[in-house]
Formats: sequence, structure tokens, C-alpha cells
Amino acid sequence: MPRVRRGFLRRRAGGILVGKGRLEPAVNEIGKALIGFGLLLALMGAALLFAGRVGLPLGRLPGDFAYKGRNFSFYFPLGTSILLSVALSALLYLISRFHR
Repeated sequence: MPRVRRGFLRRRAGGILVGKGRLEPAVNEIGKALIGFGLLLALMGAALLFAGRVGLPLGRLPGDFAYKGRNFSFYFPLGTSILLSVALSALLYLISRFHR
């Protein structure tokens, strides 16, 4: 078994100072990112609920494939996926354009 040098745990590993049982700055950043992603996911869910109540036909567009058999059903929302992809690409393009 190789010997571990003294002070090894205090070195930087991937930009994170390890050892001494402290909360690392990178862990705090990961926590903030997870909270941000959670809020974004909640906003997207609220937008989909609102779209359903307003009557937007997301999920029932031409190009959305649905098959119902006796013991099997298959649904593939291709048209909705393409529409959302184009809309999100345009939105992110505009945000990056005005962010410069």
C-alpha cells in the first residue's frame, strides 16, 4: 500500500480546496445552479399548464404520432418537439444577440 504524503488532503483537487470538513465554494455554486434549474423547471411546468388552459394544441399538432392497440399505446410528439425546438432556438438566439 503506497504511503500518502502529509498535507495531501489540503491540496487543490479540480479547483476545490479539500480537507478540514469545510463546505467548499464549488459545492455552494452547484447548489445555486440546482436551485436555478429547479426554478426554471417550475416555470416551464407553469407555462405548459397555462398553455393547456388557454387551448394551445401542444401535443395534438399535425406530425404528432399516436398509436393505440389492444394492450399497447405509443405516442411520439414529433410536431410539438419541432415547434418547441424552433421557438427555443429563436429565443436563445435573441437573448445571445442582445446580451453582447
